[in-house]
Amino acid sequence: MLPSPPVPASLLAVLETLRVFTAPSFETFTAMVTGLVAQTGAGTVTGMLTGAGLARAWPHDRAHSFFSRASWSVEILGIALAHLIVRKLLPHGAAVTVAVDDTLFKRRGKKVFGAAWQHDGAAAGAKPVGRGTCFVVVGIVVELCGCR
Repeated sequence: MLPSPPVPASLLAVLETLRVFTAPSFETFTAMVTGLVAQTGAGTVTGMLTGAGLARAWPHDRAHSFFSRASWSVEILGIALAHLIVRKLLPHGAAVTVAVDDTLFKRRGKKVFGAAWQHDGAAAGAKPVGRGTCFVVVGIVVELCGCR
């Protein structure tokens, strides 16, 4: 049995509300989130393992395969997280403000998944077009502590 990082009870309580994984995947997810919060370097998979104190205890493939091959849905996790934010961070009956961004991540190559010629709103010049993958990100705007 591989070791697990110590997870503060308050963080574990939040992560339990996002339990949309199998038991092994949830253990990896908990370790990755704990490492992301604890690490001071890059927010990479290796950085998360280092932050969780598991860089020498876990095979790195376990963490990498969580993102590439494990059976979980980023859409379901996003919906669970949105529900958590609305329930816990917004006053009852408050309007939900949503921010949307569609950034073109410029990539070239025949084997780059999803790469195509697409509109690039940040492009300079007469033709706002670039080749790459367009990521659409949606965020919920929350005012914390009465400050902006």
